[in-house]
Amino acid sequence: MALSSPSRVPTPEPIPIDARAADHLRYIRETMESAGEFTAVPGWGGVAMGITALAAAYFASIQTTASRWLLVWLLEAGVAFAIAAPAAATKAHRVNARLFSGPGRKFLRSFAPAIVAGGLLTYALAHAGLFSALPGMWLLLYGTAIVTGGSFSVRVVPVMGLCLMLLGAVALFAPAQWGNALMAAGFGGVQIGFGVWIAKRYGG
Repeated sequence: MALSSPSRVPTPEPIPIDARAADHLRYIRETMESAGEFTAVPGWGGVAMGITALAAAYFASIQTTASRWLLVWLLEAGVAFAIAAPAAATKAHRVNARLFSGPGRKFLRSFAPAIVAGGLLTYALAHAGLFSALPGMWLLLYGTAIVTGGSFSVRVVPVMGLCLMLLGAVALFAPAQWGNALMAAGFGGVQIGFGVWIAKRYGG
């Protein structure tokens, strides 16, 4: 009687060494990206935003009603966003960074809450007729957004946010007629000055 041969246990296929190396490299790259700084803050984009803010301050100052004044600044907010988004995307591409991953995602996640709060407070204060409180609130919350988001960026970005917050604090207690001038100083002058600095020191 013939003895049956024992069944062979299949041996697993060896994992190619290049697959492990690719996984390790991917992990290292993602870790470095997460720990790095968000360098895609647009300097020249900030300059362009500052110039449009100066124009908005002028046109807002010649409006005869509060609702038209508010409309000018809301339009300026839309223009500023239309400048900032593609400028940041272009700079991120140029410096070989991903806008929505690693420090870029942290920047946006920290930046957004103050902006959303500003939008809701704008509606509430305008609905209550408290238009004179808007300049201080806008400068303060926009500065806060830049400080919190800028904690994941180069050091000069939070400094810019602090300057905007300081102007916002002044605007909250200053006479109402100072509102346009203080916003011109913040959204215009501060952004132009720091925008030039960022553009020259951090690649555009």
